[in-house]
Amino acid sequence: MFDPTSLKYDANGLVPCIAQDHRSGEVLMMAWMNAEAVARTLRTGRATYWSRSRQGFWVKGETSGHVQTLVELRVDCDSDCLLALVEQTGPACHTSRRSCFYTAIRNGEPVEILAPMVG
Repeated sequence: MFDPTSLKYDANGLVPCIAQDHRSGEVLMMAWMNAEAVARTLRTGRATYWSRSRQGFWVKGETSGHVQTLVELRVDCDSDCLLALVEQTGPACHTSRRSCFYTAIRNGEPVEILAPMVG
């Protein structure tokens, strides 16, 4: 059984986690997890993060309905970053966009490349 305490956490007890659509490979967002958030995600199958601003657990979609169902959790080679392959319901970003990575830098200028999802 995987032990979440085996990961290398930063000084705040957190590890970054990239959420990626398991079908398309699209990078959806980045959030932080502590050992308990990792354990909860693995136990429930629902992406659970640690909110640094609220200092509490954040189950993705708990209030918005934009749930991330875990398909697979991967650990990088240094055990200091996670990749969550997920089934995303609705937008992943709080701005109602599919991905939080909706701004590209092109020719030195920021360009919005994803519009908010409608409905």
